[in-house]
Amino acid sequence: MFIYPNIYRKLKRGPQVILPKDIGIIISYSGIGKESVCVDAGTGSGWLALSMARICRHVYSYDLRDDFISIAEKNQRILGVDNITFRKKDIFDGIDEEEIDLVTLDLPNSEKALPGAKKALKAGGIVVGYLPHTEQVRNFSMALKDMGFLEPYTVETIVRDILVREEGVRPSTKGIWHTAYLTFATAPKKG
Repeated sequence: MFIYPNIYRKLKRGPQVILPKDIGIIISYSGIGKESVCVDAGTGSGWLALSMARICRHVYSYDLRDDFISIAEKNQRILGVDNITFRKKDIFDGIDEEEIDLVTLDLPNSEKALPGAKKALKAGGIVVGYLPHTEQVRNFSMALKDMGFLEPYTVETIVRDILVREEGVRPSTKGIWHTAYLTFATAPKKG
């Protein structure tokens, strides 16, 4: 059985969370680091936003629901992370910040947030859609291409436990299989 790293065991869960297996891919594939400024849309319980805040200069996290933001703020206090701003705002109405390194979109109809993401991202910045269904991947990917985003690609992360026993080693019949597809793309140069 997969064991969460200690930091996640402390955190509260309300709505569905993005799991460490996908958080790691988002962080590593986007190339964010200590000087990065990120926007996360669909705060939920805040696991992704807080994970990014632990390594980035600042994270802005958007959600419409007070109860979700409240859970994320509790998790913020648990981790002692102060470089995150929670915004109660509809991401479909645009992003307040500019020159962003990464925008993550974990919400239905994420493609509708792409105009705001494109405007907010710096040239070479990354947008990521967290998309549970293949139809969402198609819609998001087609919208990326139509808007001139570069190099769109999609991955899926699957974690499979390995049983190590005296009688032999083999994959477990349990694991964390499909959670979502991650579709990445690069923002084009402005102008």
